[in-house]
Amino acid sequence: MTTRPEMYRFHNGEKAKLQFTDGEYAERIAKLRSILVDTGVHAAVFTSMHSIAYYSGFLYCSFGRPYGLVVTDTECVTISAGIDAGQPWRRCYGDNITYTDWQRDNFWRAIKSVSGEGQVIGYEGDHLTLVQRDKLEDFLRPSISVDIAPAAMRQRMHKSPAEIALIREGARVADVGGYAIRDAVKEGAREIDIAMAGRDAMELEIAKSFPDAEYRDTWVWFQSGINTDGAHNPVTARQLARGDILSLNTFPMISAYYTALERTMFVKEVDAASLEIWNANVAAHEYGMSLLQPGASCAEITHKINSFFEERDLLKHRTFGYGHSFGVLSHYYGREAGLELREDIDTVLEPGMVISMEPMLTIADGEAGAGGYREHDILVITDAGNENITGYPYGPDFNVVG
Repeated sequence: MTTRPEMYRFHNGEKAKLQFTDGEYAERIAKLRSILVDTGVHAAVFTSMHSIAYYSGFLYCSFGRPYGLVVTDTECVTISAGIDAGQPWRRCYGDNITYTDWQRDNFWRAIKSVSGEGQVIGYEGDHLTLVQRDKLEDFLRPSISVDIAPAAMRQRMHKSPAEIALIREGARVADVGGYAIRDAVKEGAREIDIAMAGRDAMELEIAKSFPDAEYRDTWVWFQSGINTDGAHNPVTARQLARGDILSLNTFPMISAYYTALERTMFVKEVDAASLEIWNANVAAHEYGMSLLQPGASCAEITHKINSFFEERDLLKHRTFGYGHSFGVLSHYYGREAGLELREDIDTVLEPGMVISMEPMLTIADGEAGAGGYREHDILVITDAGNENITGYPYGPDFNVVG
């Protein structure tokens, strides 16, 4: 009778060229190991897409299966399901173990083969479900469990030069999508058709500029009329009409790294009430960008923009915070919540951080100037201030189109 293994190593083919060098990943792991020493953790067990991608370069596709990365003082091992065969090995920094599915919880047996039992275990408290947390306790029997997600997030908030170079390229690709969308805007065109024009342009540009990358997850949200009221509203088949407010949102994804371009637009003409609100939001956007300086706190910046809107009786139309960090994130994974421009975030901006400025005002349907107004630029914090790496113009002079 054939004995079926709980796990095995399927190192099929040669290692692929990852987005970053081995030296870049080694430096990230070295900084992580310093965190483990400081917290007394023997083995870090990561389960989220963003942390696994950040430390290993491997971005998993779960489809209901768990994936992991275990880092100790000597090991760095991704844990993947058999359905992916050798792809996780080829596209990760470090070792890889494949777990089999012929019996339940072979994933945790594979984790234990690296982490050991009875050790101090680090885990991601913001990702591990209650079910998986119980399995961690049952299989690893940790002497202590330590939530290392906040420390890992703080590490990700400080970008390396290689990360900033990639984010800069992502911002350039987002601009490519923006121009393609601008060219596609016409009366009678559907949101979905315009969105596809922007997405296709970005994917082609990514493939041209990054021939060794994997291509997935690039997308566009293009909204019109009442559909602009929320920042994350999905694309529809609504047809554009003259005078419609538009929201252009392009999101190129390069090896799990997210960038974005977001602009308010109008089809052919903009009425006086809408123009007044649009110009006020553009002014807040410019003021906000001037505040993104090293040494300023997220809360301090937020309160100043709040005051700017309050003076114009517009603060009641604000719907969310004014910006956020960039890096390994997407609309369905990752978030460096410690670097968001909100009243409850006290993080101080430092050189090497990357953050957006994106004020948004939403005027309810039926009111003068109805719709959602949002501008969005990406800025790198420098020793001297900031650098805006978004190139596509904002404001009425360029964005009354069609």
